[in-house]
Amino acid sequence: MAKALSRCAYQLLLYLGLLPLLGYLLWRSVRDVRYRQRLAERFGWLSAQIQAGGIVVHAVSVGEVIAALPLIKQLQQQYPNQQLTVTCTTPTASAIIKSRLGDSVQHCYLPFDYPGAIARFIKHLQPQLVVILETELWPNLLRQCYKALIPTVLVNARLSARSARGYRRFAWLTLPALQQISLLLAQDSASAGRFRALGHSNVQVTGNLKFEMRLPDNLAATSSQLSPALTDRLVWVAGSTHEGEDEQLIALYPQLKKQFSNLLLVLVPRHPERFNKVATLATQAGLQLWRRSAGGAPTAYTDVALIDSMGELLAWYQQASLVFIGGSLIKRGGHNPLEAICFAKAVQTGPHYFNFADAYNQLAQRHAVSIIQNAEQLAANAAALLADTVMRQQQGERAYQFFQSQQGAVKRSSMAIADLCGDSLSNVQRQTAGNELYWFRTDLFDNISAAQFDPTWWQQQQAVTGSSTGRNTAWFIRHTHQERQHQLVLRHYYRGGLAGKINKDRFFYQSALYSRAMQEFSLLQWMRQQGLAVPKPVAARYLRTGVSYQADLLIERISDARDLATILHRDRALTDSEWQAVGTTIARLHQAGVDHTDLNCRNILLDNDGKVWLIDFDKCRRRQPGNWQQQNLQRLLRSLHKERANLTPFHWQELAWKNVINAYQQQKKPLNPHK
Repeated sequence: MAKALSRCAYQLLLYLGLLPLLGYLLWRSVRDVRYRQRLAERFGWLSAQIQAGGIVVHAVSVGEVIAALPLIKQLQQQYPNQQLTVTCTTPTASAIIKSRLGDSVQHCYLPFDYPGAIARFIKHLQPQLVVILETELWPNLLRQCYKALIPTVLVNARLSARSARGYRRFAWLTLPALQQISLLLAQDSASAGRFRALGHSNVQVTGNLKFEMRLPDNLAATSSQLSPALTDRLVWVAGSTHEGEDEQLIALYPQLKKQFSNLLLVLVPRHPERFNKVATLATQAGLQLWRRSAGGAPTAYTDVALIDSMGELLAWYQQASLVFIGGSLIKRGGHNPLEAICFAKAVQTGPHYFNFADAYNQLAQRHAVSIIQNAEQLAANAAALLADTVMRQQQGERAYQFFQSQQGAVKRSSMAIADLCGDSLSNVQRQTAGNELYWFRTDLFDNISAAQFDPTWWQQQQAVTGSSTGRNTAWFIRHTHQERQHQLVLRHYYRGGLAGKINKDRFFYQSALYSRAMQEFSLLQWMRQQGLAVPKPVAARYLRTGVSYQADLLIERISDARDLATILHRDRALTDSEWQAVGTTIARLHQAGVDHTDLNCRNILLDNDGKVWLIDFDKCRRRQPGNWQQQNLQRLLRSLHKERANLTPFHWQELAWKNVINAYQQQKKPLNPHK
């Protein structure tokens, strides 16, 4: 009840904020027209050119995009058959994605976190994995991914003590969202500890992706173009500056110019809408200004170079004699120093660097950064470093050694993602044909069509080996692929109850992700990744017909296994240890948070090795702990009573149930349904 009220409160806040949000976009668009472009994407209406499937990587802004680039490249190599879609929320980040990744990925904005917008986004993309950079916790996005059985991974996550206190203050909103993340990869052990203290147990420390940034392909060309004009200059680059900082830097320049006649101040404002204002500040101060957008290169008479273009900050850092990192003279929290120290540059920062406190503090311990408190100290520190080439080089070299020591985050993060997803990203493909959608494993089928879901087709291939008849018929199939034989089960979904007598196999419209076949396919895939004894999903079919759909599923048949009802009726009683294995298997299912709504003695199999398997997960789902766990057990008990009344002989006595319950309770531990 409390969670439902929390969701309602959050949705209400979202809708109350809609007009202010639109007003903010309009206000930002006065300076940057891009803020009023592509509005449809921000509400989940994506272009038809955006293809479904694959992996979504969300990087909110420029810093996250740059940090994500090495991981994106690694995922492309690791899963070459999967389409990657990279999302962001700012026009500047969008420009970086297009310039650095081009056509190798799909790109769109991540919608605002309105339920309808997120639903349209997920319905269109149908991703197999969502990777989110740092701490972008959008409750509706995470909830709908969780509901659709789409794994979500928070990578490069950091959580300061201050932010952790904020999470606890708004626990009604943040903690449910945090718990719906499948895997959390933290930058450092301190962040990991804070996430665990908030209740997320599936946390790993993988390091900071920003230490493994990839240099843009055009860096060498840009640097070679700039280098001749800067050879005889001392180049002081101020990167990612904000309002209130450019003014101070421009004011400091004349006094430093008196000491260093060849000094060039390079200003790289963080936000494009400030370009013209910074240009005005420089000219009003009587300084000779050159703008990157004008083309060419700075001359010997240029005092201030304004970089009013996108994606060239690294090239200017490479040319720098000294680097000041902006957002730190004002209470903005600073910006990433790694983009400068990867070139072994001496770096300065103001006192407000809390967004990157860990990196700056470690640099400070190594005497590899200059932390200044105000403009006066900045001028003195800049004068000292500009005057002493050896001091600058030594500070830059210490910073670079620290940078190199932190490598490995991309490898660790990609390995953790591979462990989470198993072989699903490597071997599961999606295929569309008109109003039909197929999911299938490429290690069992090269391609797939409606024929593979038709028992008649398999009969024509003389590949049907048997069937099982209950409420509907399941067909046993022998399938050969690449000279390997596989035993499969084909099941068509039928309706039950009174509705099934009128309309036996058509279900009211659901998008493919939430259809019965795809939900069971995804759930089986997820359960196998958790180590549960369930069949491997092989292929699923979704056929939309007007306002309804039909569904089919192919799974791998469990070899040499029979259901409990058959064993108890035709063969023998189960041993105490076998009943205990049943209880243990159900407990593990419940530990994973899976509600098997039709748990009965025909959906529990025992193979020749004594291993217990669970099957038939139609309409089953992942849930928080609750009364449903006992209801599952009672459903199984009722089925045993029912079969004993209908089948003679039936080798089961009530006393055997104690073995199930005792093993179940012994296995039971605190649940973690969000692993």
